[in-house]
Amino acid sequence: MSDQSLLIDVLQKRAKKLDDRRHFFRKSSGVAVGMAGGFVLAACGGRSDDAIAQTTGPTDPEILNFALNLEYLEAQFYSFAVFGTGLAANLLSGVGTQGAVTGGAKVPFTDPVVAAYAKEIAQDEIAHVAFLRSALGASAVAQPAINISGTDPNGSFSSAARAAGIIGPGETFNPYANDNNFLLGAYIFEDVGVTAYKGASPLITNKTFLEAAAGILAAEAYHSGLVRTVLYARGVATPSLRTIARQISDVRDAVDGASDLDQGLEGVDASVSNIVPLDANGIAFSRSPGQVLNIVYLNRASVTQGGFFPAGVNGALRMSAPN
Repeated sequence: MSDQSLLIDVLQKRAKKLDDRRHFFRKSSGVAVGMAGGFVLAACGGRSDDAIAQTTGPTDPEILNFALNLEYLEAQFYSFAVFGTGLAANLLSGVGTQGAVTGGAKVPFTDPVVAAYAKEIAQDEIAHVAFLRSALGASAVAQPAINISGTDPNGSFSSAARAAGIIGPGETFNPYANDNNFLLGAYIFEDVGVTAYKGASPLITNKTFLEAAAGILAAEAYHSGLVRTVLYARGVATPSLRTIARQISDVRDAVDGASDLDQGLEGVDASVSNIVPLDANGIAFSRSPGQVLNIVYLNRASVTQGGFFPAGVNGALRMSAPN
């Protein structure tokens, strides 16, 4: 899908999603709560047919390898942003075609607090890659080709920013240019990681793997909350930051399907913060692997490559969801 087509889709859906969200929060009632409660019980294993469904779904190694692809992306972005270099060579090999990283640069941080946060997250994401590779052993997939360019007008960050209406045709969005751009680049990834692990958790059958995934989910949620908090705080003085964050949220919603799974930094009332994006029951959202790939591929169709993964991800779960 072209940048122009994606932008048209976003613009057409943005107003409707905002109206639907306001309507949802105004009209949520005991009926809605009861339905959500039933869903939670099923997701937590409250029905015996969940175990049967799991036997036909992806295996635990397939799920963890899908997560490993996402961790490669996050770790490379943060590693370049903080250290100016990518992951060590011994963290890249594995099953499938090993790809190179396009782009990446050290951010000239001016705020020591943002720099400290960035370094902490970078170290966490690199540790996630190492841990998942160790847990998977010989079945760990190699790092696929990754595009995190901040200077190519056709690169992944610029394509996402253009679809969000942040930049125009031929312009670039460089997440390595300054503190604010870095935070916006991080914002693109962090919420997606949280919903990906949340969506995968009911599919994992091995309790050891499930505990590990839950631990990574918690870390990603901390990262997401941190990035959203800093962006919101900076947006008090620079409201355009919160506007851009909402536009990025709208793009993620536009490509991942008809359901409304994403939220910006403000509540229905713009004077209220929305640091933690939750449903009406205070529960974080889930995304399927296909929906996650819609976002990182920057495509609403059923495809196997694009966006941040120009040659696709490695492993069995590599096709995005049609919508």
